[in-house]
Amino acid sequence: MKNNHHKYTLFSWNVNGIRAIEKKGFIEWLNKENPDFLCLQETKAHPEQLSKDLIEVKGYTSYWNQAEKKGYSGVAVYAGIKPDNVEFGFGNKIFDQEGRVLILEYESFFLINVYFPNGNSSGERLKFKLDFYLEFFKYIQKIKKKQKKIIICGDLNTAHNEIDLARPKENSKNSGFLPEERALIDQFIDLGFIDSFRFLHKDTAAYSWWDYKTRARQRDVGWRLDYFFINDLAKEALIDAFILKDVLGSDHCPVGITLKI
Repeated sequence: MKNNHHKYTLFSWNVNGIRAIEKKGFIEWLNKENPDFLCLQETKAHPEQLSKDLIEVKGYTSYWNQAEKKGYSGVAVYAGIKPDNVEFGFGNKIFDQEGRVLILEYESFFLINVYFPNGNSSGERLKFKLDFYLEFFKYIQKIKKKQKKIIICGDLNTAHNEIDLARPKENSKNSGFLPEERALIDQFIDLGFIDSFRFLHKDTAAYSWWDYKTRARQRDVGWRLDYFFINDLAKEALIDAFILKDVLGSDHCPVGITLKI
């Protein structure tokens, strides 16, 4: 058999409630776009609360990891190719009860869908967020030993640099753009990962989240909180990275990459 590379398209989207977005034409959108993988965050539902249409989309196997708390957090992956193995979390009860992680392992790569905590509500939640990042780094160091391509996507709840939000000065003391949060993304990059969008679009200011309350989307006063990070082994495979800012239905829009694997 010849070793043919296949082009894969992967999307990541914080849907801010899968049941809400189902009513806004989500399944039709997925069928039309037909990515190889779609990773969702903030599904806010347990699988038994979902319609069969949502769980069984033609051409995909869906995987769901929900928070113990109803109507909160939660991630899902629609996989066009069945994985060899699936893990629901990092194996740490404190973090895993919030349903923030899905890890799909394939012969040549890992796909990791993560919904990082939001640190906005309290000092306690900010600490939880920073601790979650550290737990995540521990896990990454463990799987790096397997020498596979690693693709990590999701809502990081942090804008990395000034170019990644419309109003950096005004937000320098707000969670999502605190020095200690931004330093965690530096640390992520030091582990041998690239921010695929920034790697290909060095000087493009583009956002993936807009505050509903201030109608920020109409004015494009946003933040780039949603990312695809890939390790050095996957860097050569990167063809494209993009932000689908015209896709409505959530306060986030989908982001994506195309890889040759």
